[in-house]
Amino acid sequence: MDRQIEAVLDKIRPFMQREGGDITYIGEKDGTVYVEMNGACAGCLYADADISAGVEIILMEEVPGVMRVVNDPNVPQDVMDQYLARKEKAAKEKANG
Repeated sequence: MDRQIEAVLDKIRPFMQREGGDITYIGEKDGTVYVEMNGACAGCLYADADISAGVEIILMEEVPGVMRVVNDPNVPQDVMDQYLARKEKAAKEKANG
């Protein structure tokens, strides 16, 4: 499911970047997708509306099993551990060429 979610977010990302923002996929658990809003989107008054009215609807339509999307710093520990492991693996792959 991670790859499907990332692929959909890659479609959405250019629209957010055009406004100076971005979105980071943290992980998924039990149908809940955890994201972090970055750049101009971080702390924006409309971030929650953008997620519920845009990102969430698109993910729910395109990725079976997605039930909601949240921008919440209280990510379950196992989801955060998986995210950090993915980041570490990507950094090692980048360093090794």
